Amino acid sequence: MFRPKLLQTLKDYTWSRFSKDALAGLIVGIVALPLAIAFAIASGVSPEKGLFTAIIAGFIISALGGSPVQIGGPTGAFIVIVYGIVQQYGVGGLTIATFIAGIMLAIMGFARMGSLIKFIPHPLIIGFTSGIALIICSSQVKDFLGLQMGAVPSGFLEKWEVYAQHLSSANIYAFLIAAGTSLLIVYWPKVTHRIPGSLIAIILSTLAVQLFHLPVETIGSRFGSIPTTLPAPSLPHIDPATIRQLIQPAFTIALLAGIESLLSAVVADGMTGGRHKSNMELVAQGTANVCSAVFGGIPATGAIARTATNIRNGGRTPVAGMIHALTLLLILLFAGKWAALIPMATLGGVLVVVAYNMSEWKNFSSILKGPRSDAVIMVTTFVLTVMVDLTVAIEIGMILAAFFFLRKMTQFSNVQVPESIQNISLPPGIAVFEITGPLFFGAAYKFKDASGIIEAPPAILIIRMKDVPIIDATGIHTLKEVYRDLRGKGTKLILSEVQHTQVLEELRKSRLLFAIGKANVVRTFEEALTRGMVILEDAK
Repeated sequence: MFRPKLLQTLKDYTWSRFSKDALAGLIVGIVALPLAIAFAIASGVSPEKGLFTAIIAGFIISALGGSPVQIGGPTGAFIVIVYGIVQQYGVGGLTIATFIAGIMLAIMGFARMGSLIKFIPHPLIIGFTSGIALIICSSQVKDFLGLQMGAVPSGFLEKWEVYAQHLSSANIYAFLIAAGTSLLIVYWPKVTHRIPGSLIAIILSTLAVQLFHLPVETIGSRFGSIPTTLPAPSLPHIDPATIRQLIQPAFTIALLAGIESLLSAVVADGMTGGRHKSNMELVAQGTANVCSAVFGGIPATGAIARTATNIRNGGRTPVAGMIHALTLLLILLFAGKWAALIPMATLGGVLVVVAYNMSEWKNFSSILKGPRSDAVIMVTTFVLTVMVDLTVAIEIGMILAAFFFLRKMTQFSNVQVPESIQNISLPPGIAVFEITGPLFFGAAYKFKDASGIIEAPPAILIIRMKDVPIIDATGIHTLKEVYRDLRGKGTKLILSEVQHTQVLEELRKSRLLFAIGKANVVRTFEEALTRGMVILEDAK
């Protein structure tokens, strides 16, 4: 279970396989270059931190991961979280939160919680993903239009209020570069899939700005030069007070990293026909985030788009992901200084396309037309992500999803006189009820209400439970109350067709089986009728 996929794939590795992995890794490394820089800048940190993350975390995620084709690194989903943490706690706080989140992810993996994260409802995922996409898009308006203004506010409405105030300062050159970048990325695949459109856009826009001395802001003019070496590793200073302060943002990072990495792995499985190890993937993600923090990076996770690019270009083993990280390292070492010449408008155009691809607008529209409960979960999560906070959005979304699930389960539960015996002449003094569906806290009241409408208490009450798959503490408590009420009225209780192991076990552990009497808990309805007749005969 905790064996990296790399060890498995290296058993019968060949030079032919290596050549395909190497080509895929090289292409993905080139694709990742502008994204790593853009994600870092949009997150409120310096551009090189995105490269450090893609190199360090990307290599570890591939080397230790549970998916053979997963490509890891900084992603657009983290922009909102990271930006908020940097604004509130600074870059140092982000480093500590990333470090703690990495430990959390590793613990989740070792605790075998990989399968649990898969139960996050789809409408909730679409809701916060679409919300993040809208926030990313709105955060790029300054660079896309070349607005002359200060720092972009963190609040969604505040952003647009400031944009409106500075709209007159828009730079036509920046707008044309940004719009051209977006259009080139969208339509370049019609020319070729081998060379990424984002790379062509960066090269052309950078050359245009330098050759024609266009008055647009570049990475260098805003952030200065980009380092051409990896930083020395440094453990963050963590004390109990810091942990208490940053535990919530760290948990948000860990939760989102776990969700996105496993979603990416599932998508990859669908494209390759393989099967990933979810728990090993979480351990790898945790280790990668710890190491990213040690090297001054930002949070990392599996990147769906880059993973798909890896697969489409022939990558089939973790070697491709490791070569992708090494490609970025070589670019940093030998061409990092040229990255400072990239126009900010170009990165704005890149991120607008990223936001559009993240928006899931087709799924969003489809869910709106589906069940009302799903639409409510998605829209609520979407609005809270945009207007309040991603953590709050996920928490409220999960509560809503649980509420609607319980409501549906309650609708499936019922207590009635079974139709199958309505034409049967029951012996005088015997009444029959049937419970269908889970007998849990959401449905137990139905049983209690139904048992209370018996006007003349029968001598024997048979409760059929063949369609009760599970019972919880509230269901047991309700059964006990009904049993006590019936006993006070002189009615004997017989439980019929208790066939599910979980239900029998709960009855035994609660001592209700002993109280009712083992002879009064039978497997068939015929046995229940026979037992009822015996009790009636004994009472004469």
